[in-house]
Amino acid sequence: MADLPIAAVIRIAKKNGAERVGHDGAIALVKGAEEYIATLTREANRLAMHAGRKTIKEEDVLLAIKM
Repeated sequence: MADLPIAAVIRIAKKNGAERVGHDGAIALVKGAEEYIATLTREANRLAMHAGRKTIKEEDVLLAIKM
């Protein structure tokens, strides 16, 4: 089961130009978004640990996005 709410992902898709989003499309968007967040979190965590911290800060996330 997905952690992100499908309705929120559909709203984001519609705000970005999607006229309609089918259920299977929404499920695929949720899966992709969760995979991206997981990857981003792992990289941000690596950066935080490299800086000697256990807490992920905004700077870690922003740097991970750039990488």
